Amino acid sequence: MIEPHAPAPPGAPPPWGVQGQARLPVRPGTGRFLVLAGVFVCAACGLVYELELVALASYLVGDSVTQASVVLSVMVFAMGVGSLVAKRLRPRAAAGFGAVEAALALVGGCSAMALYAVFAWTGGWGGVWASGSRYLLAAFSLAIGLLIGAEVPLLMELIQRIRRQDPGGAVADLFAADYVGALVGGLAFPFLLLPQLGQLTGALLTGAVNALAGGALVLGLFRRDLSRRGRWLLLIANVVVLGLLAAAALLVDDFEHAARQAVYGRDVRVALRTGVQEVVLTGGTHGHPLGLFLDGRLRAGGRDEHRYHEALVHPAMNGRHARVLVLGGGDGLAVREVLRYPDVRRVDVVDRDAGVVGLARRDPALSALNGHAFDDPRVHVFTADAFCWLRGDPSPYDVVISDLPDPGITSSAKLYSQEFYGLTRRALADGGRLVVHAGPVSSRPRVFWTVEATVRAAGLRADPYRVGGRDSGSARPDRTAGASRAPRDWGFVLASARGAPLGLAPRGPAPRSLTPRSLAADARTVWLTRIPGLAPSTLVHPRYSR
Repeated sequence: MIEPHAPAPPGAPPPWGVQGQARLPVRPGTGRFLVLAGVFVCAACGLVYELELVALASYLVGDSVTQASVVLSVMVFAMGVGSLVAKRLRPRAAAGFGAVEAALALVGGCSAMALYAVFAWTGGWGGVWASGSRYLLAAFSLAIGLLIGAEVPLLMELIQRIRRQDPGGAVADLFAADYVGALVGGLAFPFLLLPQLGQLTGALLTGAVNALAGGALVLGLFRRDLSRRGRWLLLIANVVVLGLLAAAALLVDDFEHAARQAVYGRDVRVALRTGVQEVVLTGGTHGHPLGLFLDGRLRAGGRDEHRYHEALVHPAMNGRHARVLVLGGGDGLAVREVLRYPDVRRVDVVDRDAGVVGLARRDPALSALNGHAFDDPRVHVFTADAFCWLRGDPSPYDVVISDLPDPGITSSAKLYSQEFYGLTRRALADGGRLVVHAGPVSSRPRVFWTVEATVRAAGLRADPYRVGGRDSGSARPDRTAGASRAPRDWGFVLASARGAPLGLAPRGPAPRSLTPRSLAADARTVWLTRIPGLAPSTLVHPRYSR
């Protein structure tokens, strides 16, 4: 039985909560420090869960701004609701806090595996179950937010039961520990957990730390607030949670292997995470077409990639092309087409991921597909962000080839901005040409014509064109899988300061899939989809959307 507080003397602040002084196994100062240390650890874990949901959703869906907004807004809303609900638990603050932390450890720790499983085995976020996948993301955000929000009033009750103080001072102490813990969790996720452990194991480890911190605080410091039955129930709950998280951690490699096969098929040959993205190679042996996936999106498919790369490169090579700059193109496939012109003297490749370039050099199937382009002494590779590299004012180029991810992916929006094309124009020699991969025309004409409008806003004359008739399951401009939803064409914009005729070099190598007649016909066809009056996309006002 806990003794009630003595009546407060006149002028003293009212006691916080409804319970009396806690009977602690340590001195009150030590107990107060341990509670604040628990606040610190729980806050760090909570922010890791939050960042994990944002990162995984952005990786699976691709639209990082939208996904971050959904996760954060739902979670903050749920935190407010959780704080209100937890007011009813304050009379049993210790038991309530222990139960909340056990539930949060299980839900937060398993969230990444659950979301990845839905993505892998239900057709992905862009398939039939897309709405269900997004509902699951919102459900996890809501559940985690509710549990995190419930922590604050319960911790406030516990810290006041150790030593009563002015509520304003208690709030300041509690929030100071909470915010410092959030800082540590926010830094640990991108610099430690994600690169060292990956998304799945990192979330599971965070859940284990969360369960240990919450269980140790209640069972070690406030065990006298619980009945014998309550202590055993909380101990068993935490042991079960830790056991489930440990079992999942032991199976995470097998789970990831099975999920990867569900996403990419059973012929996965290479799967690695560089410092930039996840890179997966499928096929390329025994007659199976090669597939290169970057962060889950098909970047190049061996069945018909030549049609995309021929359409990207050859119209831009109609004219002087001694010096060529390839932005992106770390797979070497665009470089292969450039090197078919014997009068090319230098090719500079700017790609942000050295891991992709290394794979394009070493992997037998991919290096054979790109014609061992990176072994040519004329080719020079720079590992850098294309936007930042262009700001360095490089020497003028006759041809600039922008072989970059689709503009509908939020992280690529700056590489399709008016400022970016302004930097590219500065890098063009007199009479130089720029060619831009601008996304599919048939399925997303607004995105395509926004690229064209943005190129024109940068002071360049634009000639749009497209090529179509792609095989299902092949490389797609939006880098997504799923043949039923795949766009059926590629769209491009050829641009120059003075205007350049759209055609093929008269004395250049003959493409396998492109002729002057088909190029002219496709250029006339693309104008039928024109959307006039679109505003250009800028750094501060990106206008691309999926």
